[in-house]
This record gives sequence, C-alpha cells and structure tokens, in this order.
Amino acid sequence: MDVEQPPQQLMKKAIHEQSEHVMQSFLNMMQRQEQIQLETQHTFQKTKMQQTLAQYRKNPHQKQARMGGSKAQESEVRIEHSLNKNEEEFVARRRTDVLQSLKKLKITCSETEVPNIALLGSGGGARAMVGLLGSLDQLQKAGLLDCVLYLSGVSGSTWCMASLYQEPDWSTKLETVKDKIVRRLSGPAVSWTDAFAKLKKDYTDTRKDKKLFSLTDIWAAMVVTDYVKEIDERTLTDQRDHHSKDPFPIYTAIDKQCKQSNDGDPWFEFTPYEAGYSLTGAFVETSNFGSKFENGRKIKNQPEMDMLYLQGLCGSALADGKEIREFLWKKIGELIQHLKPKFKSQTKMMCTGSSEGVFSSEESNSPPIDECYQVLMDLVDMNLLVLNGKDPSDLKECIKTEMNKISGVNHRRTFQTKRLEIAKIANAKQSVEHFTEDVCNKLSSWFSFWQLDLWASIFDCMAQWIWGRKYDFLYNMKDEAVPSALLKSETRDYIDTALMLNSPYFSVLREERDIDLIISLDFSEGDPFTTVRDAAETCRKLKIPFPEVNVPSEDVKKPKDFYVFKGQNAPTVIHIPLFNEVNCGDEDDIKKWWNTYKTFRVTPYKPKEIADLMEVAGKNITNNKDNLLEQICLAIKMHK
Repeated sequence: MDVEQPPQQLMKKAIHEQSEHVMQSFLNMMQRQEQIQLETQHTFQKTKMQQTLAQYRKNPHQKQARMGGSKAQESEVRIEHSLNKNEEEFVARRRTDVLQSLKKLKITCSETEVPNIALLGSGGGARAMVGLLGSLDQLQKAGLLDCVLYLSGVSGSTWCMASLYQEPDWSTKLETVKDKIVRRLSGPAVSWTDAFAKLKKDYTDTRKDKKLFSLTDIWAAMVVTDYVKEIDERTLTDQRDHHSKDPFPIYTAIDKQCKQSNDGDPWFEFTPYEAGYSLTGAFVETSNFGSKFENGRKIKNQPEMDMLYLQGLCGSALADGKEIREFLWKKIGELIQHLKPKFKSQTKMMCTGSSEGVFSSEESNSPPIDECYQVLMDLVDMNLLVLNGKDPSDLKECIKTEMNKISGVNHRRTFQTKRLEIAKIANAKQSVEHFTEDVCNKLSSWFSFWQLDLWASIFDCMAQWIWGRKYDFLYNMKDEAVPSALLKSETRDYIDTALMLNSPYFSVLREERDIDLIISLDFSEGDPFTTVRDAAETCRKLKIPFPEVNVPSEDVKKPKDFYVFKGQNAPTVIHIPLFNEVNCGDEDDIKKWWNTYKTFRVTPYKPKEIADLMEVAGKNITNNKDNLLEQICLAIKMHK
C-alpha cells in the first residue's frame, strides 16, 4: 500500500529530481545566451542613445566651464574632453620608451612620428584570461609589447590584467610573472570559508549603507574567486607610480541604466587615476568612485573598491537572464548548507559567553539556527520552483508553518503574508520575490544576528536583481555638457561591457587618446567577427571614425589568424580571432578547441589545458610578427 507523502517532501523530491539536470542545462544555456547576446548587441544602438551621444561629442576638445559647484574649482568632478594630467604625463614618458623599442626593432622614426598603439583584450571568461596572458608573453618575446601605449580589457581579460598589474613593471619580468600566475591558476581554489569571510567583510563595510551591497559583492567573492583563485584586496590607485615600464591600463564596464533605457552614455572606464564616462568626458578620481556626491561635491566618503570587486564588476556578463538566477540560487543554497554547521557551533559558543557576541543586549534568546536555516533553504527551493514554472504554494505553506514556530519563541512576534498570486508565471515570480523579502526581513528583525542580516540582504539583491550599485558622482549636477539621464539618480548600476560589446573599443576611441593602431585580440565565442562588426556599426551611427569591416562569409566558421581594416581618418584595426585555421586546423579541429574551452564550464582548467591555450593564443602573435611590424611601419608613415 502506497503512503501519501507530505507536501514538503513532494516539493523537495521534485526539486532534487531537477537538480541533476540544472548544471548541464546551465552550461547549454550559457552557450545559447552568449550567442543570443552577440546577435542582439545592436539593441543598444537605438536612436535616442545615438543622438544623445552624438550631441555631447560635437565639440570634443571644448573644455567645459560648468563643473557642478558654484565655482568650477570647487567641483571634485572633471567634465572635460581631455586626458587626465597624470595620464598625459604617463603617455609622454611611454612614447619615449616606445621610440627606443622601435629603434631596437630597426624601425626609424622621429619622436613626433611615434604611433599610439592600443592592445585590446575581449571578454571570454577564463579563456580570455589565459589567452591574453599567452598573447602578451609572445608579444614581449617578439619585442612588440614595449610598443604598446594602452592595454584595455573587458570581462575575462580584466582578470588577466588585474593579475599582471599586481607586479610593478610586470612587462620587464613577464616570464617570472607569467609562471607565478600559471602556478596560481593550476593550484587549489579559494576555500568556501575564505570566500565567505571576504563576503562578510565586504558586507560589513557596506552595512551602514546597505543600498550599496549588491550581487556583484556575492559574484566576486563566490564565483570570480573560482576562476582567479585568489582574493585581491589591493586597489586600482595602488598601481599609481608602479608601472612606468608597462602599458597604461584601462578596465571597462557599462552603465546598466543607460543600456536598459537606451539613453545617456553607457561606456564606462577605470584607470589608476580616474573613473568615468568615456564618450561624455565626465570623470572622478578613482579613489572617489562610489563615494556619495551631490552637485559635483563629495558629501560622504566610501572605501575604494578593491581589485576583486573590480574584477567582479568587469566580469559580470551573467548579470542578465533567467537561467543565471537559477545558477545563483543554487550557489546560495550550496553556501547555506556548507556554512550552517559552522554558524551553529559559533552561535553555541557565543551564547555561552564568547566575547564576540552576535546578539544584541536586548535579545534574551538565541535564534533557532536549525529552523532559520531550514527556512532559508526552503526559500531557495521555492525560488527554484517558480523559475522552472512550478507551483510553489505548498512549499510556501511549509515556510509559513516554520516561521510561526520560530515566532512562538516570543509571542509578540507574528508572521503574516499575502496570498501568492500564481495564476500567471509573471505574477508568481513577483509574488515569490515579495514573499522572500518579507520572510528574510522578518527573520532579520526578530534576531540581531549578523548572518541573518547578510542572508536577508543577499535574498533582497536576488529579488531586485541589483548588480554593481554605486553612488552616482554626477548626481544633481547642473551641467549641460552631461546627458540629463546621468544626473537624475542618486545611484547607478555598473555591469560587464560584454553585455553590449565584447571588446573595449570605446575606451580607446576617445579622440583625445589619438590612437593610430588598434590590435584587437578576440577571444569571443560564436561568430568571431560580431564584435568588430558591431563596433564599426556603432561608430558609424555615433559619427566616430572607424574603418569599414568586410569579411568573407566563409571565414565565419573557418577564420584566418590576421585581419586588417583601414579607413580614412580612422585608426587601423587589426583583428585576431583566438581559434583559427592557422593555429588550430580545419573547421572540425576549431570546433574541438571551442568545446574544450567553453566560456562557462564547471571545472577549472587543468595545467595542461592552461599550457595548451597559452600556446595556441601565442601562435597568433609569433605567426604574425612580420604582419604586425608592417602595420606599425604604415602607422608611422601616416604621421610623416
């Protein structure tokens, strides 16, 4: 005789039956999502955004007098289409070094004829991180790295940059630095305990201003550390004055609100000196990015973000889509299960007289840890159910029952919620989000327990889908030189540039950077020409000089290893696809490489996979040293 199982067991059984398929579905989805993102990158090129940006680029060299305060000198925001003074000085020194490097390569030119060369690393997760390292290694061995003025990256390429710029003048000792990075990537991952300790620290730093805590904090601590295998708490401004022999670094992101509204300037950049909107020409000191501003003046200081957070912000290409919500809910569930025993033991110790108490002096009883953590796990399962189109009502009733038991610890506490609206899936999702927030807020208010506070904040960020939230340094300024969309909100959200364009073209297309030659290392999955085509189309609509891009259709599945695009009064663009017929072989061989190095894979690269990827990326440089030298010489001729 069959025994009818309770609703809670039935719900958990359904969840467990789904779980074994989730990771493979996630990986398959990520492939599809990256392709969809690549195919739909034109959505940001809507007329409103194009007209706005074109308007604010009409006079790119005109210095703006209005700086936000009552007097220009009072503003801590720089609105000006010119280079930062420190960058100007760096460029002058670097151009002298480039001139000496050209002489070593037996290329003769005067100081005024030295070309400004920018090297771009696209996104692509760990593949981009390792691929860029292999490419830089061969550029250095070929004597070409010292000819590069700027190094700019997106997503996974910024992970490589962050590792390199830990070392002063890394390009002068790249072999040693490379080996150190490879050993780290081949070693053990950051432990759950260390990762959560970092998350706790970052949460504590923002606790007095909870609106700045976001999924980027979680992503950096719990996911990016899986890839980079370290917790880097140095800051970008720490790099000042330590890289006189290296290319000038530019990390990139986009403004999420501009992307969604198709209004304003989405392109954002970070250097050791300034952070700001590339095409608008609005900047603030990097150390002040994230602090609270009003009308151009800093009114509340916030700690400078560290390099791990910056890597999380720049490498958050998953900050869109339904499936990533499922992935993160599962990650949160794993973290809860892993940490529950530790929290339980700590709670017992603290309740028996530890000097490091976690409860307020007003709280006479400790929180029932088992019950609280069961509620949190049930909330995770409930959100997974609704994401998969299943009715979560029974599990909700189980949570309500558990909450009423918990509230019985103190009869003044009550738990009441509105009925779930599940007639439509959209209503169900919204209803579950509100229910999740309600439960977490209740637990947090009932017990002065920092872990519950943290979980409440995490669940709240999941419900509202908050990424990269920082104070807007342009808030409430009165300046016609800035698109009005950037002046109205107290906070802005910043996400991975790859969600719009998987290469940092617009950081080096600022007219004041005066770039002659762009070397684009493209590690993108899918069509290897989507990024450069989209950059060309966007530049055309924004009236930014960029060469026309024409590629034979048959090259999409079987690309060559070196493409050159030229245009009148535009920088020359060299486009180098990672996997191609020269370094990989025929179409089937290229597919095998892509299958091995998918953007999102559960397991980290093995040491041999790291070595193989660095080698194949390096071949794109060694096989084309003469071609690169030829284009450098042609760039010099343009100055004569």
